[in-house]
Amino acid sequence: MRKTSILFVCLGNICRSAAAEAIMKAVADKAGIGNFLSIDSAGILNVHEGQPADLRMRQAAKAHGYDVCSISRPVTLADFDKFDLIIGMDNSNIDDLKDKALTQEHIDKIHAMREFFTKYTDDYIPDPYYGGAAGFELVIALLEDACGGLTEKLKKEIEKNNIE
Repeated sequence: MRKTSILFVCLGNICRSAAAEAIMKAVADKAGIGNFLSIDSAGILNVHEGQPADLRMRQAAKAHGYDVCSISRPVTLADFDKFDLIIGMDNSNIDDLKDKALTQEHIDKIHAMREFFTKYTDDYIPDPYYGGAAGFELVIALLEDACGGLTEKLKKEIEKNNIE
């Protein structure tokens, strides 16, 4: 069975999308579907390219048992062909991704992280970069919920495909 590929996207790929990548990997592994997924993250901008995730995000995530170890990179045109799901953290990310997309097929791959919430009703994943520790904690809580919802959706699809 072909792996489902997921790209998480935020502005600079040093806070939200990097954390989403780490959290999704952990949640998917715990649910027993990690081997069926290919997970990565990227940023709309290239200002942090080659840098590790923000230290505050790495520390907050580590306190919750997640290892945020990705290195920042920008979204490329090739990503639209490579990934099955491209998930933006906020409406601005979604708009920027749609502006970069070349085809309707590319646009159809773009989703908002909020689509996968199971208990939260927030409109987006807020950028914690200019805030304090509480902002990073909120992002982790929101991402845990959304990654859990996405994992359940994907697990059902994987189980269905394995039965057919």
